[in-house]
This record gives sequence, C-alpha cells and structure tokens, in this order.
Amino acid sequence: MLERPASGERAVVVQLDFGQLDIEDQIEEVRLLTESAGGVVVAVVRGRRQSPDPKTFAGSGKVDEVAAMIATCSAQLVIFNHALSPVQQRNLEQILKCRVVDRNSLILDIFALRAASAEGKLQVELAQLEHLATRLVRGWTHLERQRGGIGMRGPGETQLETDRRLLGNRVKLLKERLRKLSRQRGVQRKARRRGDVLNVSLVGYTNAGKSTLFNTLTHAGVYAADQLFATLDTTSRKLWIAEAGNIVISDTVGFIRDLPHSLVDAFHATLEAAVDADLLLHVVDSANHARDEQMAEVDKVLEEIGARDLPQLVVWNKIDLTDAGPGIERDEYGNIVRVRVSSRTGEGLELLREALAEYARAKAESRRKALDEAARLAQSDFTI
Repeated sequence: MLERPASGERAVVVQLDFGQLDIEDQIEEVRLLTESAGGVVVAVVRGRRQSPDPKTFAGSGKVDEVAAMIATCSAQLVIFNHALSPVQQRNLEQILKCRVVDRNSLILDIFALRAASAEGKLQVELAQLEHLATRLVRGWTHLERQRGGIGMRGPGETQLETDRRLLGNRVKLLKERLRKLSRQRGVQRKARRRGDVLNVSLVGYTNAGKSTLFNTLTHAGVYAADQLFATLDTTSRKLWIAEAGNIVISDTVGFIRDLPHSLVDAFHATLEAAVDADLLLHVVDSANHARDEQMAEVDKVLEEIGARDLPQLVVWNKIDLTDAGPGIERDEYGNIVRVRVSSRTGEGLELLREALAEYARAKAESRRKALDEAARLAQSDFTI
C-alpha cells in the first residue's frame, strides 16, 4: 500500500494478468494516467486469470479483495486498467458502492482535461458521447419497463429512447462540424503541397518528448510536460534550415497502447497531419526499457490511420538519460534511419537538422525530375 496522498481523488487500481509479459510497465502506465487525470493511486490490486469474468471481469473473490482495499484506503474510485463492458461496469459499481472507471474512460477524461482548441474539444466530446452511447442503459433500465402512469404518460417514447435520440442528434452535429474543419485543413495542406516544401510530422508514444523537441527546433512555445497526453492539438510551424530552406513541422497527439477506437476515429482530423506528411519523425523515449513495445504500438496506430507506409526517421530521444551519444545511423543503402538526440539538452539537434535537410533536398530533386519529365512529355505531344 502507498502512502496517504496530500490531495487528489484516491484510486484503487485493478490490474489483471492474462499472460502478458509487461505487467509492471502497464501498472506504471496506469499510475501515470491516473496522475494525469488528477488522481492518486493509493493501492494496486493484482490477479491472474485465464479470461475475464463475464459479470464482473475480475471474478467474485477478486472483487471482494477490491472492496476490502477500498475500505482500508478510504478510496473514492476504482480504476480497471482494462476495457469493461457496460454490464461489467454496472455490476461492479453495485457491488463496490463506488465509481468504477475503465481504461477507456480514464483516457477520455484526460483528453477532456487537455483539449484546448475548439476542434480538440469537439473531438473529445464526440468520443465521449460515442462511448456514453453504449452505456446509456445504465441509468434508465427502470424507466424502460414503465408503461405509463402518473408523470410517465407522454409521446410514446421512453426516457432511454429520448436520450438516445438527443445523443444521436448531437453526435451527428459534431461529426458535421469536424468534417467542415477537416475540409478547411485539407485546403491548407493542398496549398502547402503546391510548394516545394518538406512536410514533417512528429509522431510517437505519449511522453516520448515530441513537444519538447518541437519547441527546441521551432521555438514555438507549445505546452510540454512530463505527463501523458500533454499535447492534443496539432501545431504546425516553419523551420528554416540553411541547406534546404523552409520545412513545415507538425506536432501531433501522442499514441498509447490500446488507444480507444472512438478516440482514433474522433481525432482523425488531427491525425491527418501525419497521414499527409512527406516524412514522419518517430520520436522514441530511448531511456524507456519498453521502447520496442511502444514503437510497435505507434506503428499499429499509424497503420490504422493509413500512415504506416510513409517514410519514417526514428529520433532516438532522451540520450542524456542513457549512455548513448549523439549520432546518425544509416542503412546498407546509405539512407538515414535513426538520429540520436536529446531534446532537453540540445545534443544531436544539429545532426537532426542535417538529416531533415537531406530529406528536403531529396524531395526537391524528385520534384525537379517530375517537372522535367512532365515538360518533356508535353514537348513530345506538341511535336507530334
């Protein structure tokens, strides 16, 4: 059990082992998520199962253990580091007599806390409403059985049906607003693509140091903190490199394992900056021993949004916390595949700028050849 915290909602975390190899990493991650949401983990309840219990996910014995821990720690909520079904969540709250939050709800809550722009807030609201739609039945099952009576006779629509209809209307409105914003963003991207400018997007696991790197390179002043999902809104800035001219760099939302699909869908407009980039800077926390798993999770989300096949340059960040020095690594064909840097101290950033300049020159050369080929074909047609 942990020491009594000075402030913040007191949470008991439940982490079950279904045969995973990285349970300690998952517990540390949910601890960071809880802190990012303004809570404090006062205890962790662990267990092993072959498969989730259909009624309570954890099974009756483990739920009794959680209840005892709630009483011992005077906890105010229980956080399952798993996705719960609406039925499981309802059953757990009835048994434990306190709020139960699953991993998806926790991440949604952090996104709601972090969203700053109008578009970010729309995206979070949409994701929350779509998540809520599957759980509406929790509050209204008693009304669903009503067949009239004093105060209940009306337009032939139960409260649950009314709520679903109103929620559906709101979801439809939010999606239309986001489509308009996406179209506006598309016009801006087309204007950028018409020029011979390299478009670069920073991607990576949450808290890998993307925003710190972005600020160091562009002096943008974007909010950066040692917490999960510090950045939700895409920010783009021009970076001047003497050997290559202007480069457009965009900072995007960080990824995380088991990112709810509703969030991926809702944030598709924001993630389009990655889809339309010429180059992805995949920022990796090289000091994290789970970096390989984190890189795999980022690639999984990139595949989901259609950006998996874009050129990637791995930025091996936070070398100041390791024994590695700054440097550039190339493959057998001489192409740059990794740059080792520290966005906090600035080590290796000149090498990163050199790498970006190399990519920018390659894009400019490719564009020049394409224009020359188009001119040659046009001249050929004219001659005929």
